[in-house]
Amino acid sequence: MTNRPTVVVLNGPNLNLLGERQPEIYGHETLADVEEMCRVRADELGMDLDFRQTNHEGVFIDAIHEVRRSAIGLVVNAGGWTHTSVAIRDALAAVVAPVVEVHISDVHAREDFRRFSYISDVAESVIVGRGVRGYVEAIDALGR
Repeated sequence: MTNRPTVVVLNGPNLNLLGERQPEIYGHETLADVEEMCRVRADELGMDLDFRQTNHEGVFIDAIHEVRRSAIGLVVNAGGWTHTSVAIRDALAAVVAPVVEVHISDVHAREDFRRFSYISDVAESVIVGRGVRGYVEAIDALGR
């Protein structure tokens, strides 16, 4: 058992296909690569990492509920749910710690429907278009 603070990284639908799905948009790194980058950075900052991915919206919401009081911060890449899920937005609004919204691609330069986020108004900050390094930047922001 550790007394180190925990940062939680939650990944939504299709992010398990990172490195395979549209690498011209999302890059060649896999989700395992992202997790390792995040784990290294969290450790450097003296934090533990809880890294999860699901393709099921209810599981995603349950994860938010589970960590809403214990995490020192949440990094959230809700994938397509960003643009569709009021339920995820409402769950994130109940989180005590800061939330950082992350998108690998520049969602503002893509299809019109991707430009709107239900999550942004409950997030402390939003990182878009920085590739998978955006996750590390989010952890850095939470580690300050």
